[in-house]
Amino acid sequence: MSLTRADFHQQNQASAQTEALRLFEQKAVLQGGWLNWVAAQIYTLRPAEYASMVRRELVRLQETSEN
Repeated sequence: MSLTRADFHQQNQASAQTEALRLFEQKAVLQGGWLNWVAAQIYTLRPAEYASMVRRELVRLQETSEN
């Protein structure tokens, strides 16, 4: 039986949030090199749906930090 999109999201949400936070925390360390580095990190994530979840979470973290 395959997972529905909602099931996949529910099962992987905490992991995606943790991964996004790990990547986001490197922003202060890598500074100008962060964007290229983080793009490469996300590119290696599988499956693509999981990579998208991490990307969305990173956007949320960035928006939160700017406000």
